[in-house]
Amino acid sequence: MVRFLKRGNSLERLVHGRGRESIRDIEMMKERFAKLLLGEDMSGGGKGVSSALALSNAITNLAASVFGEQWRLEPMSFERKSRWRKEIDWLLSVTDHIVEFVPSQQKSKDGTTVEIMVTRQRNDLLMNIPALRKLDAMLIDYLENFKDQNEFWYVKKDEDDGDEGGRRKDDKWWLPKVKVPSNGLSEVSRKWLQFQKESVNQVLKAAMAINAQIISEMEIPEAYVESLPKNGRASLGDSIYRNITLDYFDPEQFFQTVDLSTEHVVLDLKNRIEASIVIWKRKMNNKDGRSSWGSAVSLEKRELFEERAQTILLMLKHKFPGTPQSALDISKIQYNKDVGQAVLESYSRILESLAFTIMSRIEDVLYADSLTGARSAGEGKGLAPSPAAEPLKLPGGEDGAAKTTWMETPTSMTLSDFMGWHLDQDTETEKHSDVKREGMNITEKPLLPKPADIVTTKRFSYIEKLENLGGLRSPTARH
Repeated sequence: MVRFLKRGNSLERLVHGRGRESIRDIEMMKERFAKLLLGEDMSGGGKGVSSALALSNAITNLAASVFGEQWRLEPMSFERKSRWRKEIDWLLSVTDHIVEFVPSQQKSKDGTTVEIMVTRQRNDLLMNIPALRKLDAMLIDYLENFKDQNEFWYVKKDEDDGDEGGRRKDDKWWLPKVKVPSNGLSEVSRKWLQFQKESVNQVLKAAMAINAQIISEMEIPEAYVESLPKNGRASLGDSIYRNITLDYFDPEQFFQTVDLSTEHVVLDLKNRIEASIVIWKRKMNNKDGRSSWGSAVSLEKRELFEERAQTILLMLKHKFPGTPQSALDISKIQYNKDVGQAVLESYSRILESLAFTIMSRIEDVLYADSLTGARSAGEGKGLAPSPAAEPLKLPGGEDGAAKTTWMETPTSMTLSDFMGWHLDQDTETEKHSDVKREGMNITEKPLLPKPADIVTTKRFSYIEKLENLGGLRSPTARH
């Protein structure tokens, strides 16, 4: 009897505790959706942002608070993981109610069949939300894989490791320093880390592809168009405009004539090229030759200039995949009113950021291992470690080494293998001829076949011009 009463009391405490937790969740959910409805204007004066931008900001801020301090290759804590899954489900639940009408068959009582219209989640959300959820789960699982590793560790900032102290000396000084055994990683661990990096790389490419597709489908805001000059020469500058409008145009020669030394100049060139493309398209579609958007150049030449600019833009994105979003992309996100597109764009963007962070942490370990090997070789010859062991730093980011290798890493498995996508052979072959991945040569087997559940409707006519550029055929990509 006493045992039964004790069991009953413990059960009551458990139920009471869960009820208290459920009440906290409800209150938190009320707060989240109240801020969304207010458009981030807590005064209630109706001066907030649009619902789409408020939801995009909410997803971005949630990811920043959960993943912002993922400084080590280690599993997420149970609290952070449960918070992420709970709150991202709240925000994604909005998309369950974004629907469209589709035809369906219904049988009446007398046996006759009639066609009716029923509601279904909008097609782009129906296809891409499950894919993004899968990528989300895969990234968290990859972090879980480092739970029992014991061949590398991290030195605390205030701890003396007997070498250079616990602080890093490079541009990522806030991150803990990685240490490996004096003789380096074992061959098994090194190959395992490389495989993990390749796996995360596949997720990164998929998230980038979805994000680029969603941004390409967003409308160009009028505020952006109004801020542009009225001709392409003013946007590009005389030198770049002259190179693009020459009778003979060589993209590789063009890149030899422009400055690409820093992230700032690369981003500025991207902004200029995208602005000129918008201007020329506006001129080609303008029917009133007397307006400010009229053009004295023939339609054929204007189309040729636009295709050349598209070629330069695609090659620029291929050469520098880690540069920030352009002014056009930022403007599209800011002025976008489509809630579904806002959710897809922000969700794919934060997954892309998390994937790049994990790859960067793996690169840190591999770099520490490479320094160990270089130091051993230098000690054997009485030399210091070679500067060549330093990772190549490209403009645009936290880890140049990761950016230089993510497009070139050979992979033994495709994303379809990881995610369980199975395409019919004939269908897959046809799609390979239509899908142009960034940095891929489609004359060979593509590194990342287009998943069947990523919706694409953008035309790729201008990309045919890239067939003579060493096999580079790419879609409009991340930036």
